[in-house]
Amino acid sequence: MERGTADVVWSGSWVAERLGVGLVGDAELRELLGLALRRNPKRAHLLVSNVLGKHVPQRPSVVYGAGVELGRRVRALLGEDGARRAVVVGYAETATGLGHSVADGLGAAPYLHSTRRPVPGVARAGGFEEAHSHATSHLLLPEDPELLAAAGPGSALVLVDDEFSTGNTVLNTIRDLHARYPRDHYVIVALVDMRSPADRGRLTAFAAEIGARVDLIARNTGTVTLPDGVLEKGQALVAEREARAEAPQDGPPHPRPHTRLDLPWPAGVPDGGRHGFTEAHRALLEPALPALADRVAQALGDGPRRVLVLGFEELMYAPLRLATALEERTDAEVRYSTTTRSPVLAVDDPGYAIRTRLVFPAHDDPSDGPGERYAYNVAGAGFDAVVLVVDSTADTPALHAPGGLLDRLAPHTAQVLLAVIPSYVPGAPASERQEEAPMQLPEPLRGPAFSSYAPDEVGWLLQDLSDTRLEAPTEEREEAIQSGGAHYAESLPVEYQPSAAYQELFKSALAVSAARIARAVGTVTETVLAERGPRPVLVSLARAGTPVGVLMRRWAQARHGIDLPHYAVSIVRGRGIDANALRWLAEHHDPADVVFVDGWTGKGAITRELAAAVAEFEKAGGVAGFNPEIAVLADPGGCVRTYGTREDFLIPSACLNSTVSGLISRTVLRADLVGPDDFHGAKFYRELAGADVSGLFLDTVAARFDEVADAVDAEVKELLAADRAPTWEGWAAVERISEEYGIHDVNLVKPGVGETTRVLLRRVPWKILARRGAGPDLDHIRLLAEQRGVPVEEVDSLPYTCVGLIHPKYTRGATGADGKAVESA
Repeated sequence: MERGTADVVWSGSWVAERLGVGLVGDAELRELLGLALRRNPKRAHLLVSNVLGKHVPQRPSVVYGAGVELGRRVRALLGEDGARRAVVVGYAETATGLGHSVADGLGAAPYLHSTRRPVPGVARAGGFEEAHSHATSHLLLPEDPELLAAAGPGSALVLVDDEFSTGNTVLNTIRDLHARYPRDHYVIVALVDMRSPADRGRLTAFAAEIGARVDLIARNTGTVTLPDGVLEKGQALVAEREARAEAPQDGPPHPRPHTRLDLPWPAGVPDGGRHGFTEAHRALLEPALPALADRVAQALGDGPRRVLVLGFEELMYAPLRLATALEERTDAEVRYSTTTRSPVLAVDDPGYAIRTRLVFPAHDDPSDGPGERYAYNVAGAGFDAVVLVVDSTADTPALHAPGGLLDRLAPHTAQVLLAVIPSYVPGAPASERQEEAPMQLPEPLRGPAFSSYAPDEVGWLLQDLSDTRLEAPTEEREEAIQSGGAHYAESLPVEYQPSAAYQELFKSALAVSAARIARAVGTVTETVLAERGPRPVLVSLARAGTPVGVLMRRWAQARHGIDLPHYAVSIVRGRGIDANALRWLAEHHDPADVVFVDGWTGKGAITRELAAAVAEFEKAGGVAGFNPEIAVLADPGGCVRTYGTREDFLIPSACLNSTVSGLISRTVLRADLVGPDDFHGAKFYRELAGADVSGLFLDTVAARFDEVADAVDAEVKELLAADRAPTWEGWAAVERISEEYGIHDVNLVKPGVGETTRVLLRRVPWKILARRGAGPDLDHIRLLAEQRGVPVEEVDSLPYTCVGLIHPKYTRGATGADGKAVESA
């Protein structure tokens, strides 16, 4: 074991011995940093700071003092006038408190930290990516849109992060902000500078490229040496340790109750730097801190001798300052740390930086959906009391639920005090700013409560109508639709229950086409990442687009290690897209990042519908910036620019309805069920779970990703250089067929394998046109047509593999006694 100057085991020795990772630098470096391992596709090791207050509980005065001292060094560099005119920006989530402390050290500089929590009503002033992080997108959401530009030319922008490893994050930030708010001086501040010589040269070249001065201030410097294959070895070691880790111990049968304390936060003072924190805010907070600490001490009583103040993800500064004030005003030993999103392996060894971890579900309704969160080095640390500090947005039922953070803390301490700080609401009067903004729209529905998909696969921007009777016999629906008495979205067809022969046909079709689908998934995903990346928000059109969106998300995860947000929304022909879903997306993401996803194109009706709906949304005052182009798996109609293939082939997810789409019905829009402030509706068919093949479809296709990767890379390279302008060839063919067959309504002509399948499953079909010589792609079409007594007519010169024709003059009298469609009108 390697030992420090105090004969203490270095908290990086466990990793160093097993992986050969080296830490080289100044004398204090090993006292400042330990090492751990994490689940991350790009960097297995984690530098764990002993003075940051994130993973390792530390004396709050040490944590705050480290940041303030760095701020004083920046002030010395800039001079008093330069320090007053500077703006400080910290990085979420680990450096939000550090950045705020640096701003305090400068004295008068305003502070803003990036955030991963979108806030309704606050416009983005910038955004950037963190390449090696498990959660990459950063937003800048100042309440004052001029905060980043107010100081004008000659003012410095101070960027604060906990470590400076490659410089990529900082370069991304400067590149984004320099384009918006150009300035001639940037100062980068970090606890440790761990760049390689090559990375140092890149920063110098970048400064020359933009014509600005770039200075770097770090408490300590060094480098990390990584042997060949360390990433793979680290990942294998994490997998091995997690596989044999014991199951987490349950708490006592009757966990100790917690005490709640609503802190009287000063009126008009933000709870942190998410929307900006100025010198005026600082002047109000400082004199209030002693009284706030006294309230905490009074609630704790005289018993606790060892107290942990535990912050919450990005909420680091407020609990840190409470902890520093408590440390000054009590005889108890006070430590400070915060919870985190970052998954890190815990190893109970003195030579490892993360000894224990508590795992609990997110409790602030994050926009990217539910997920695990962590508190490290809390269990087994001997704290008599834990003061958990959250903002009111995060004081949700999930926090208090069995298995929630309060429940997880209880077995490891004699006392839990929940201290709640009111969430700051930008734009509200000072007397009201601390009140939570009302939620105007609900959060997305997720499995397993709604759909059989895993909760992180897709969030449904729909309302649950599972308990409402909406199904009507197919014949009744068709007559009502064609007579103008009802819209197809006002009811649901009775869900098709496939025969045993049809189910076997689906499985064989899936086996045959899985690689072909995987290739199309890879092609469309890589095209989207290349043209709309680096972290697009996938929004599938429910429900045919949803399996495709899930597969695209899995491809991005498998090939690039990124978790793309994915939602499903309703679009209805003749009625447009769900405007409330667009509003929700605009509140939680940049509309420019949204990529609409569908399964396939037929004649292009939905493509046109979406373009018109987005234009109407903007015209009605909705947020601008949504790109109405659709990315599809297959584009046989030549209707879009972004596609996996333009071949018309069998996509097995088109063979079935809800049982291949997470057990979700098609969407419903009916005035008595969907109000002006509601999402469109849908049903979750839980009773069909025994026939559900949604997971089988996804897993079978995803299993073929590796084998098609090279083909995808070559295909994408060609596509990106090609002319992919829509030809609308399909629309012209549909108009011709409509006239040739005397239908005179393009809405009753459904081209392509997918649309033809829908006709046979959900409408009253008249006849099927099949391209002469079409092979196995039409096996399921022929079987369905036989079951329904529908003729299949082989034709030449058909641009699609097949076309389904809906009966053009349907009434209930147009069927025989057995309910099958007639063969001609």
